[in-house]
Amino acid sequence: MTKLIGTWLLILSLFIFGTNFAKSDVPDSQKPEVEHLLEFVESTDCTFERNGKKYDGADAAKHIKRKYKYFRNKITTTEEFIEYSGTKSTMSGKPYLVYCADAGPIESKTWLMEELTLYRKNQM
Repeated sequence: MTKLIGTWLLILSLFIFGTNFAKSDVPDSQKPEVEHLLEFVESTDCTFERNGKKYDGADAAKHIKRKYKYFRNKITTTEEFIEYSGTKSTMSGKPYLVYCADAGPIESKTWLMEELTLYRKNQM
């Protein structure tokens, strides 16, 4: 009987803690910002460089979405979304670079933060 109660308590605590972790994410008020940034990346004509390989916006957005899903329990702001999902390789630590038109490379963190700033100004 004690073993059965212990098992149920374990299951209940896993459910409660698992649910709390699953709820971590940007607040509802910032979700449109994250969605905008993902659409911005996906639709860009710029090229992304990740660990020496270049990708178009659609492939870069897929990668950022995967990282966002993986790190969602650590992300509580749009800025953290950028930091965890769109700035650097988790494996090598190298920053992601973005190449637009004839401009030299810019770190993706700078590029995404600039777009977030513009988006927020346009929402006022």
